[in-house]
Amino acid sequence: MEKQTTLKILYRDEHYVAVDKPAGLLVHRSPISAEESEFALQLLRDQIGQVVYPCHRLDRPTSGVLLFALDKDCLRFTQKELANQGCDKIYQAVVRGWAGESGEIDYDLKSEEAPDKIQSAQTHYRTLARSELPEPVGRYPTARFSLLELSPRTGRKHQLRRHMAHLRHPILGDTRHGDGVQNRFLRAHCGIQRLMLRAERLCFTHGKTKERITLQAAIEAEFQEIVAKLGF
Repeated sequence: MEKQTTLKILYRDEHYVAVDKPAGLLVHRSPISAEESEFALQLLRDQIGQVVYPCHRLDRPTSGVLLFALDKDCLRFTQKELANQGCDKIYQAVVRGWAGESGEIDYDLKSEEAPDKIQSAQTHYRTLARSELPEPVGRYPTARFSLLELSPRTGRKHQLRRHMAHLRHPILGDTRHGDGVQNRFLRAHCGIQRLMLRAERLCFTHGKTKERITLQAAIEAEFQEIVAKLGF
């Protein structure tokens, strides 16, 4: 019998539980991935023995902090906070090229569910480090990368991936919005292809105590290994 995944719990009280979601794991069942048998929602429910409600989503290939409520009152409170930009979300990403020191991306996005709908979207970025490898990639004589801290001000689907592609610094390993040449380099140089995007930190107001809670996920070993191979 195949062993079931055990999720790493980052925080738990009587109203919330947060986990470190692995890359490649869906948050919940989806009709477009009917063949999948493991989902964060069901795994966590079985692991702690009670019903859980996801407060937000992470894309399947994105790893990191994922918050669940344990009651519907806290779920509604936190989802409202998220919608009103009352929660701070911090991600780390590796992107193509050398990005600027910092900046704000204010670029509207078409809704992926309703393409006729235009949604405002804002993201702040800050460059943590840059690297350069003496290997040609496509038409460039060397391979350049930036390690970024990303903070979405809004919560549009694939926002960070689409915003970085718009800035011409696509996130490595993004097979939908990214750069195929860079993705092939990632696979050849690191021996693996994954989306180099991780939800590192989430700050939210507790629905009952109104205390400000900060959840932090350590950078996972695989992410660190790839970052090191890319010269950071």
